[in-house]
Amino acid sequence: MTPKRKKRLYWVVAVLAGVALSTALAFRAFEDNMFYFYSPSQVLAGEVPVDKTIRVGGLVLPGSIERAEGSLTVRFLVTDTKETVKVEFTGILPDLFRDGQGVIARGQMRGDMFVAGEVLAKHDENYMPPEVADAIHTAGGG
Repeated sequence: MTPKRKKRLYWVVAVLAGVALSTALAFRAFEDNMFYFYSPSQVLAGEVPVDKTIRVGGLVLPGSIERAEGSLTVRFLVTDTKETVKVEFTGILPDLFRDGQGVIARGQMRGDMFVAGEVLAKHDENYMPPEVADAIHTAGGG
């Protein structure tokens, strides 16, 4: 192999290694930003990863909303009609949040409480997030 070809081969290998490294870093970044969805039944079955941000969805159990006096902390129960999960959220809830409403909460499990950093509510009476609808259907509630 001539020195010119050897130099060209090194450049090709270096470019391929750079592309492989860039691709690996991009996939790693995508994985870190994905939030997996779990139903209350899956949460209570222990299928939730520890210390990882996830989404939990279902219906707000009627009569379960408790607002802390003098703060923005709200506790409520989310159900898939089979199991329920306690959720705690500190912040301003969406205007459409109420009893019986479909919600998705993003956060982490802390013991037996799901601590949410964000709560999303469905936007009209005819729509339910597909993940929530599937979880309720799987649990046998609809």
